[in-house]
Amino acid sequence: MKHHLDIALTAVAPLVWGSTYYVTTEFLPEGYPVTMAALRALPAGLMLLILARQLPRGIWWMRAFVLGALNFTLFWALLFVAAYRLPGGVAATVGAIQPLIVVFLAALLLGTAIRATAVIAALIGLFGVGFLVLGSGISLDPIGLLAGIGGAVSMAAGTVLTRKWQAPVPLLTFAAWQLTAGGLLLVPLALLVEPPLPPLDAPNIAGILYLTLIGAALTYILWFRGISRIEPSAVSALSFLSPLSAVLIGWVLLDQALMPTQIAGAGIVLAAIWLGQRGGRDNRPILPKPSQPKGEFP
Repeated sequence: MKHHLDIALTAVAPLVWGSTYYVTTEFLPEGYPVTMAALRALPAGLMLLILARQLPRGIWWMRAFVLGALNFTLFWALLFVAAYRLPGGVAATVGAIQPLIVVFLAALLLGTAIRATAVIAALIGLFGVGFLVLGSGISLDPIGLLAGIGGAVSMAAGTVLTRKWQAPVPLLTFAAWQLTAGGLLLVPLALLVEPPLPPLDAPNIAGILYLTLIGAALTYILWFRGISRIEPSAVSALSFLSPLSAVLIGWVLLDQALMPTQIAGAGIVLAAIWLGQRGGRDNRPILPKPSQPKGEFP
């Protein structure tokens, strides 16, 4: 029962992330992917940091910025590029390669066994989301596709390293460090590559607040909680819910067609998620209590 609760809470994150593409295209000003990523990460990180009231020490400064760069700076910048250049379902679908990358990165960095079940689940998920793409009947922008693939690689690496590096702090604090570090790295990048942001209207502000409070602060606490309790391959399999969520949101809110192939793809995706949980049963917690690792956090 506890394992099922862990899965359910972790699944909330990718379900919410699927709405990023709808919010980006319908509420945010066009042409500011890096700026939007910074406005999503840094306020959420600072808010959580105020609640946590604890800064990194020693090696955790470096680790926080590495994880922040992988999980937020690179991932979100590329995610917004993909979201601006691809339809929502397609943009979310490109990230479906992440579970397969996680399986092999976890074996390399964590010594985790490459389970046939996890690999098969990742391949089935790719097959399923492929049906979601084929059913949409649209052309694919090459830059958007490359951005989506790069974002998947970045988040896969961040997922595995989050599992490898055992933060001796509560999950809220760990999320605060990463969001703040990622946001701080995004700010100079936004100033360098994008023009000044125009005046924001009410829908723009509403979209940014949603992505900051719900799409960042809340969901990443749940996501990191899942990484601490569920094997990386099983956690990453849940990311298949993101393209499924994006396609359903496009169907409900944007009147996008939902073809029979997409319905079949949705069923295949759900089967892949179920199989991914069956293949990842190593549920040993990896985030110790704050008082445990004395040498890591002086």
